[in-house]
Amino acid sequence: MNFMNNSLFSRQDEVNVTGAPGRYWQRLADGRIQCDICPRACKLHNGQRGLCFVRMAQDDQIVLTTYGRSSGFCVDPIEKKPLNHFLPGTPILSFGTAGCNLACKFCQNWDISKSREWDTLADAAAPQTIARAAQQLGCRSVAYTYNDPVIFMEYAIDVAQACHEVGIRSVAVTAGYMCADPRREFYRYMDAANVDLKGFSEDFYEKLCAGQLQPVLETLLYLKQETSVWFEITTLLIPGWNDSEAELEAMTQWVVENLGTAVPMHFTAFHPDYKMRNVPHTPPATLSKARQIARKNGVRYAYTGNVHDKDGQSTYCHACGQRLIGRSWYVLSEWGLDENGRCRHCHTPCAGIFDPSPGNWGAKRQPVRLSGYR
Repeated sequence: MNFMNNSLFSRQDEVNVTGAPGRYWQRLADGRIQCDICPRACKLHNGQRGLCFVRMAQDDQIVLTTYGRSSGFCVDPIEKKPLNHFLPGTPILSFGTAGCNLACKFCQNWDISKSREWDTLADAAAPQTIARAAQQLGCRSVAYTYNDPVIFMEYAIDVAQACHEVGIRSVAVTAGYMCADPRREFYRYMDAANVDLKGFSEDFYEKLCAGQLQPVLETLLYLKQETSVWFEITTLLIPGWNDSEAELEAMTQWVVENLGTAVPMHFTAFHPDYKMRNVPHTPPATLSKARQIARKNGVRYAYTGNVHDKDGQSTYCHACGQRLIGRSWYVLSEWGLDENGRCRHCHTPCAGIFDPSPGNWGAKRQPVRLSGYR
């Protein structure tokens, strides 16, 4: 197995966007190159690309063809990731590249995740440029999102290192579908993550995602047991596929038994898209039921998403029931935490990473071009 030096690109302020040496691959006896970033283990001849399309066999090694290239940059509310317990109310500079290592039929970012990168990559930026832009824009963190940072891991790590040098934190928005060795390296540089637990059966992952459930569970267990990364979980509830009470019972029980009661869970509404346009929208009642099941099984912080539901989007003290953080979509209202992140009413700590007072970014979305920050 091969992996390149972490700092290979980290001191450049401009980048060569034709392809960067990748990490975690091996030469096979038949002459092919196997990519070891994710469980797919794509076996490639020179010139071939993996299912993600952005990792390619070239000159007898794996290269990342999207290093330094992005599908766009935008300042978002941190709650949009969604992260409700990580620096609430603050702005986060979000970007992605192209491609994905899963093939979800319900993908709601399919124009990015399933694109061929030259169709969508509209902006180029070196790691230091991104860090500088985040700092000057007043962002507390940078999110690797829109598509999965697993497949542009080398770029994301270099950006995270540059951001840490100026006090900017890093957030991975990911499906968690990766192998153990790259997982260990990747999360050394992440401060927070939202992991997309798409369903809770191997059948669901096989039929709708062309993937497997077990590697995702292993990522969640790794985050809990071996890192200090703050993480939350999101499940998009698709009518008739992963929204049964039995599956929600099993999922939430597994979370409590294996990850504890303090990991926030977000249940979000599906809308017809990509290859599942014949499936109806998720009824709000389904989301409320999922939240109810999660709380019954011991999940302290369960949320609804993609619908207007102030009760379901707000944070409550698990001890006394006081509303700690009021939310309407991405706008904060009540703030019931003291400067130490405890309930002002009963002084019980709320799990998360909080400032003494909340940010006030609100629901604003601000597209950014990075050419002015180089």
